[in-house]
This record gives sequence, structure tokens and C-alpha cells, in this order.
Amino acid sequence: MTLPINDRASLTRFAWLSVAAAVATIGLKAVAFALTGSVGLLSDALESGVNLVGALMALTMLTIAARPPDESHAYGHSKAEYFSSGVEGTLILVAAGSIAVTAIQRLLNPQPLEQVGIGLVVSGVASLINLGVALVLLRAARQNDSITLEANARHLMTDVWTSAGVVAGVALVAVTGWLRLDPIVALVVAVNIVWSSFHILRDSIKGLMDAALPTAEQAAIQEVLEPYRSQGIQFHALRTRQSGARRFVSVHVLAPGNWSIQKGHELVETIESQIRAKLANVTVFTHLEPLEDPVSWEDASLDRTDSTDSTKLSPPPLQHVDTQRENDRKHGVESDNLQHSE
Repeated sequence: MTLPINDRASLTRFAWLSVAAAVATIGLKAVAFALTGSVGLLSDALESGVNLVGALMALTMLTIAARPPDESHAYGHSKAEYFSSGVEGTLILVAAGSIAVTAIQRLLNPQPLEQVGIGLVVSGVASLINLGVALVLLRAARQNDSITLEANARHLMTDVWTSAGVVAGVALVAVTGWLRLDPIVALVVAVNIVWSSFHILRDSIKGLMDAALPTAEQAAIQEVLEPYRSQGIQFHALRTRQSGARRFVSVHVLAPGNWSIQKGHELVETIESQIRAKLANVTVFTHLEPLEDPVSWEDASLDRTDSTDSTKLSPPPLQHVDTQRENDRKHGVESDNLQHSE
């Protein structure tokens, strides 16, 4: 079940788990490289260094994203998660470049590997640690709509597959004696890392660009609205977006103009409640309009061109209110009705 926005500070425990895993795997893979001299294992250790930076960034952004709305951020801080995944995706690209440069140098100048068996065992242990943590993070990400944890989990899973490829490359070198297999595998690893970073960066950009909610969630909203259409209620200007774990839905509701304010209010309150029951962590904005008024149909676009005579929409003059206030002040009387109108 998705955590409410105000409970999401507890997600930082998963970031701490990722930090601990990164520190452990860096140490293990550094030992594996020192024992074997494998550039493939070196590339693996470098990527774990990126894991550590990404985990620390995730910890920071999850902490910020959990903050409640304030005067400067009335819609909350959930978008901070996109910065974390974006930075992690960029760091992965940097690591891929470093791996590629080192691999090309070793491809041109092959070097023998040493103590391959011990190095592979150490690297295998590190991979198992990453696999376990990645599965935990991925499950938490899916349950709590956290793009930060998802990016961290994807990165760790990439690390697992990378390690598997490196181990295979080192083992083949030991069996065949062809030293260039090690840097070739490292280059394949670099390409795989680039592919993973592409997906992470794409999701981050979509979030920062206020992309609409997924198709399945939009369909859930339509399921709520559809029964009302058969009752003569109309809808337009339906807009959705997601900010981290927080969702936003806005829609214009067109009801008969002869309805009372109370009846219209009850309608939109019911619609908002039903949408909240369908989607987790969603904020719903509704705008009630009279169905028969042509002006109601002119505001469906995001950038409205107002052709209505503005003088017809001006509020009534309040001169009588000012006069009443002055009379009450003179007689020392406070008008309850006036207070209500204010």
C-alpha cells in the first residue's frame, strides 16, 4: 500500500540500506581488482562508487520530498525525487565513460590477470549483496511510487548484471588465455550502463515536464466520471500530472445552471472523493460551471482567449457596504451581516 505523503520520511531507511550496500560492495570489488588486476573488475568497482553517490543523493532528496507544503512550495516538495534520479542517471553516464576509456587502454595494451579464482569469489559476494538490496528497493519503489528508489534499484540491478558479465569475461580469460576478452567485456558493460541511464533520465525528464498520469490511471478517472454523463453532467479541461508520489487532477464540471450552490457543491465533493478513492496521494481540483452558459464551453484550453465582455463579469459595486460600515462605526454597532459579507 502506498504511503501517505506525510509518512514518506520513513522511505529514507531504504536509502540508508543502499548507502550501506554501496560501501560494502566498493570494498569487496576493490579487493577483487587488487587481487586480479582485471579492468573489468575495476569498472565494476567504479560503478559501485557511483552507487554510493547516488544513494547519498537519494537519501537527501527523499528527505526533502517528505517535507510538507509551505508558503514557498504550496504544492509540496515531491518533485525533489526527480532531481535524485536525474543526477544518478548522469553519474551513471560518467562512470560508463570512465569504464570505456580504461577498457580501450587495456584493449590496446593487454595485461595478464592474477588470482582469478579469489577475485571472482569476492566479486560474486558483492553482487549478491547488490541483488538483495536492489530487490528490496524495487519492491518499496513500486509500493510507494518513488522514482528515487526505482532509479536506485535499477542502478543496482544494472550493477548485478554488469558483475555477471565481468565475472564471465574474467573466467573466459582464465580458460582461453585471450587477454583482450577482459576489456571487451568492460566495453559491453559500459554500453549496458548507458542504456540503463537512458531509462532513468527519461523518467526524470517526464516528471519535470509535468507529463500526464499513466494511461491506466487516466482510465480510472474516466470510470468515475462516466456514470455522471448519463445523468446530464458534462466534463472538460481534464488535466493530470504527477509530482513524485503526489498526483494532481483538475477538471471542469458542467451542471444545470438552475441548481443551487449546495447541490453543485455536493456533486463536486462526491466526484473528488471518488477520484481520491481510485488513486493514491491525489489532489483533485474541480471547477463548477453552468451547463447552459456558452462561456462555460470557452475555457477548455490551457491558454484561454477571453472574448467575454469583462464589464459583464465585474462584481457589483460595494458602495452600500462602505456606507453601512460608516453608519455602524458612528453608532458603535458591529453588524453581523456585514461581517459575514466581508
